[in-house]
Amino acid sequence: PQVFGALTDTFGAPVIESYGMTEAAHQMASNPLPPREQKPGAVGIEAGPLVRIAHESEDRIMDGIGEVVISGRNVTPGYEGNEEANEKSFFEAEGHRWFRTGDQGAIDGDGYLRLTGRLKEIINRGGEKISPLEVDECLMDHPAVAQCVAFAIPHAKLGEEVGAAVVLREGGTATDQDIRAFAAERMADFKVPRRVVILDEIPKGATGKMQRIGMAEKLGLA
Repeated sequence: PQVFGALTDTFGAPVIESYGMTEAAHQMASNPLPPREQKPGAVGIEAGPLVRIAHESEDRIMDGIGEVVISGRNVTPGYEGNEEANEKSFFEAEGHRWFRTGDQGAIDGDGYLRLTGRLKEIINRGGEKISPLEVDECLMDHPAVAQCVAFAIPHAKLGEEVGAAVVLREGGTATDQDIRAFAAERMADFKVPRRVVILDEIPKGATGKMQRIGMAEKLGLA
């Protein structure tokens, strides 16, 4: 939402958030153009395939937060030569064949989809499931934070703890304790990062994306 607002204010043009993947060839959901309602932080309404929420481990469609699934003529029929992947990725329910995207999210009463993270990136702190995107959004509200990425840190008793890597704005000043205190005023205690690492640049993968998985190892926290 913060970047959405900044782009709109800077360029004076509508920003369209969309959601797609190769297996859907390509767009799955999109925020509409004004004057229809846009919801910053949501990836919009379904735009092509059917988009629903499914139980993460059971083959059924459900309400609430769960795995985003899609169905439609433009969705791939399967992975060639990989029956194991096909078995895990597809299921039948309510008269449709559904593809599991691996993304977690929820659909609101107006049909807008909001993603809460990749399932494999969700932080499991002693049984409490934490969306790293939610942590990102909270830290990005800090006036001194330019970039951030939340990630899991291995923990001997809890399994995982919340960590965050942060880049400060030019001229911005904040300590790791300042940022943790800021988050503690806005989030449940179990979601507050136990470690905040302030960097000049956040490590990125080969495609230029910030990668949550493996971040703890890269920063020497695992």
